[in-house]
Amino acid sequence: MRVLHLVILVLCTLMLNGCFLTKLVTVPMRLGGAVISIIPIAGNTAHDAIDEAAEIIDEVPL
Repeated sequence: MRVLHLVILVLCTLMLNGCFLTKLVTVPMRLGGAVISIIPIAGNTAHDAIDEAAEIIDEVPL
């Protein structure tokens, strides 16, 4: 029975929208960028670069 539950869980995960999978990667990136933006002078530049990279990852067709 435990194996059946695991198989069902894996199948449900595979059927999720790809957007969900990319959010698992980009949300921590965006949080890190928000923390970095606190640093004077270079913080906003680094935040913008991280945010741009996260947007590109969000557009990946999974």
